[in-house]
Amino acid sequence: MSTATYTQDTGSLRQYFVELGQAARAFADALFAAQARQFVVQEVRPVAPVAPVTRARSQRQLFSMARDVEHFSPNLAAELRNLATRD
Repeated sequence: MSTATYTQDTGSLRQYFVELGQAARAFADALFAAQARQFVVQEVRPVAPVAPVTRARSQRQLFSMARDVEHFSPNLAAELRNLATRD
């Protein structure tokens, strides 16, 4: 019967994890650098309040559109009415 001996370098597993960590860090850096180029920081502006006259006109238009499409698309008409009644 023959036996084989395998001597493992004690630092090889540690070195493997070091290199794995470096590769993961490099991947994360590249990923975040690529995503940072996609998004442009934009100024956030507060929403101006809508005048009651404008809101009433928009509601009338939505209700009118709902009446126009009622006969061929009842679901769309219901959705338009729902949008008109939202605050």
